[in-house]
Amino acid sequence: MGVKTYEVRTYGCQMNVHDSERLSGLLEEAGYVRAPEGSDGDADVVVFNTCAVRENADNRLYGNLGRLAPKKASRPGMQIAVGGCLAQKDQDTIVKKAPWVDVVFGTHNIGKLPVLLERARVQEEAQVEIAESLEAFPSTLPTRRESAYAAWVSISVGCNNTCTFCIVPALRGKEKDRRTGDILAEIEALVAEGVCEITLLGQNVNAYGSDIGDREAFSKLLRACGRIEGLERVRFTSPHPRDFTDDVIAAMAETPNVMPQLHMPLQSGSDTVLKAMRRSYRQDRYLGIIEKVRAAIPHAAITTDIIVGFPGETEEDFEQTLHVVREARFAQAFTFQYSKRPGTPAATMENQIPKEVVQARYERLVALQEEISWEENKKQVGRTLELMVAEGEGRKDGATHRLSGRAPDNRLVHFTKPEQEVRPGDVVTVEITYAAPHHLLAEGAVLDVRRTRAGDAWEKRNAAEAAKPAGVLLGLPKIGVPEPLPVATGSGCGCD
Repeated sequence: MGVKTYEVRTYGCQMNVHDSERLSGLLEEAGYVRAPEGSDGDADVVVFNTCAVRENADNRLYGNLGRLAPKKASRPGMQIAVGGCLAQKDQDTIVKKAPWVDVVFGTHNIGKLPVLLERARVQEEAQVEIAESLEAFPSTLPTRRESAYAAWVSISVGCNNTCTFCIVPALRGKEKDRRTGDILAEIEALVAEGVCEITLLGQNVNAYGSDIGDREAFSKLLRACGRIEGLERVRFTSPHPRDFTDDVIAAMAETPNVMPQLHMPLQSGSDTVLKAMRRSYRQDRYLGIIEKVRAAIPHAAITTDIIVGFPGETEEDFEQTLHVVREARFAQAFTFQYSKRPGTPAATMENQIPKEVVQARYERLVALQEEISWEENKKQVGRTLELMVAEGEGRKDGATHRLSGRAPDNRLVHFTKPEQEVRPGDVVTVEITYAAPHHLLAEGAVLDVRRTRAGDAWEKRNAAEAAKPAGVLLGLPKIGVPEPLPVATGSGCGCD
């Protein structure tokens, strides 16, 4: 019997991205190997890690499952598993709508996937197992990380907020924090393996410490990260304005390896809409945080999430959102048209906004943000920046003979390929010569190249991978926080 292959298809937020790394780790520990690139459903096991926060999430899933049905019928022994938020929500309907699915598992028991696959094979019937609460913190599970030089590190799961547009708390449960010692031990182990950038991850990352009643736990964690030798870059996502306190701003400003970058969801600039969304801050509070961050960290790049067309949003409400965008001058924004999430209070609210009105407002917001993004990027021209070389970030790098990297503030920079070898994870120094709305260019010669332990780790990993079957990437971000885009109606949650 040959080696069994697997493929993981991921939808949704950073939590799903990181969960998919764990699903891959579990399957590899169970003896599976990643399917060759381009297999497109030809693996022995295909896992869908789903998201439930977009209106068309179920249509997308069932469409993909339908395309796999004939492949499964013609391939004895092939198995299909569905996990994640949509599985947690629709546990009773997935197998009814797609009876060829073998396993359905939820957000709280991803560690059971190999066992459920084997049970489905032996019993020759679908296995549906959804835990209603977290069985074990996911970070205890084996993980196949998608990057050798940058890593996600979960510090909490779940959320205690009750935003009316968001179904995540119902699917991920109440917030549960990891022990600080366990988080730091994981980071230290990653650094020992060559990782030089970590992103602290939580549904509401800066609420960390609510379990123990320590309001300064998150800022203490940031400072502790600053004491880890060899850790060059620390990022975090996504914080909530309600919990964004002055001690966090001080920790960001005073800890050298905490990057000058902040992704803080706005959702709306209207106090009326924020109240209807059950967001606990108002416009003045949000802009006050931005002002404090800019005072403490002048070069910080601030990005956000915005929802257009929330039920009851008037033209005046929308103008308030435009006002905040003008005042905050975000580097980039994830911009969403409001989408009904079944099971949320907002889905049944009166005054749902007509599609054409939402579309028109959305286009106005995107145009404004595009203009601001370009203006803010133009301010970077002439600056000398240290970039961490990235893998797979520049789609045109091959044609342009460039490489790509991330600046400390997470801006994407394409730079001229130097004569000497440069590996993902290495650090180069460049001068910015041109700005576009969503990237920067450094067209001159690279000023300096610093080979790093992270680059060594990438090289070592690639050599090891070359001896295995070619991999299928999950199509996930390789470093830091995913680059915010102005048009994001088809992906992401926008639920933080």
